Amino acid sequence: MAIIPNSKSIKNAPKAPETVIEQVSLGDLTWINIEKPTDTEISHLAANYSFHPLDLDDVLSKRQRPKIDEYKDYLFFVFHFPVYNKTERLLMPSQVSVFVGANYIITLHAGNLKPLSKLFRECEIDVESRNEYLSHGPGYLLYRIVDRLVDYCQPIVSKILDNMDTIEDEIFARRRTGTVRDISVLRRDIITFRRTIWPMRTVATSLEPKLRRYTDHDMGVYFGDLIDHVDKIWDSLDECKEVIEGLSATYDSMSYNNYNSGIRTLTIFATITLPALIVASVYGMNIPLPFQDTEHSFIIVAGITLGLSMLTALILRRLKII
Repeated sequence: MAIIPNSKSIKNAPKAPETVIEQVSLGDLTWINIEKPTDTEISHLAANYSFHPLDLDDVLSKRQRPKIDEYKDYLFFVFHFPVYNKTERLLMPSQVSVFVGANYIITLHAGNLKPLSKLFRECEIDVESRNEYLSHGPGYLLYRIVDRLVDYCQPIVSKILDNMDTIEDEIFARRRTGTVRDISVLRRDIITFRRTIWPMRTVATSLEPKLRRYTDHDMGVYFGDLIDHVDKIWDSLDECKEVIEGLSATYDSMSYNNYNSGIRTLTIFATITLPALIVASVYGMNIPLPFQDTEHSFIIVAGITLGLSMLTALILRRLKII
């Protein structure tokens, strides 16, 4: 593990904390892992490696698309993988930048991709893991890193499928409180996931020929399996997209039907009670009216009102409206 001190200091100011760059080595191969890179780490890389300045700028960029840049002495990769942000409660892409040279591999990331951090810890503390992952060159190590991260996507897809099953049950069980929001959140996650995986398909197909010079293995079968996994994830997301659109259309159709049913019920009720409203309005006038001076005027008027309402209901029944 190398400790790189900050290059600038201000007189009478508190001493800044030292920047720690972690690394693990086996033979001639060194894996340097930098979490949450800052200008200090980038300056260190610029001083010790012949990396292109644009590649170093891309490391700190949060909107860089997945890509492969090939140079004479090294390769530069940018990968994106989905990660769930518990604070924002949404799926977000997380960037991994990788430099691969003849005797080194440098990974730079935000530290929120657990499989990558876990793999580095395994190599750091376990000799068998270190021999397994670092003994076949940087190209093989990069394959294992990407393979871990691709496999990490599958549980996220499974979670999305489970959420769709839950939403489907809610729709047909007519428990609709919050269903619109659940559909919208799930659709947003699927869109984000698809946007993350789509450019990764192109990068995955280009990995094997680019890394051939950095491994002592024939990696064709390995990367073929990796591409197959990426394609399966994409196919699953494509299916999820169609299903969530179908569920959204079904929910909208059922909601519209229930709305029309409610309006129809209210209309029928208003039509049946319309005679009562008319009679009450007429007898509310301050003018002489029939039955006004009789002993049982209320009962007579109520009977007329009830009769008119029943007649209205009978007409609606004959017209097969109710």
